[in-house]
Amino acid sequence: MMNKRLYLKVGDRVNHLHYASWGSGEVVEEKHSHLSGGFCFVRILFKDGKERSFINDLNNTHCCYYSGIRLI
Repeated sequence: MMNKRLYLKVGDRVNHLHYASWGSGEVVEEKHSHLSGGFCFVRILFKDGKERSFINDLNNTHCCYYSGIRLI
């Protein structure tokens, strides 16, 4: 089993490289699967008032980092 490499934690401030209209965001929740091969997610509340969920494992090709989420 490969260890998860988490990118974000609760309280981190972020922005999205491709969606500047969302404004900056803050990580408000982390969820981690205890099952082998399970996902790790984060929920981010953006300035536009919407919460969006992203995969938070740098070992996953769909991790929020690779989709454009960056720490600020």
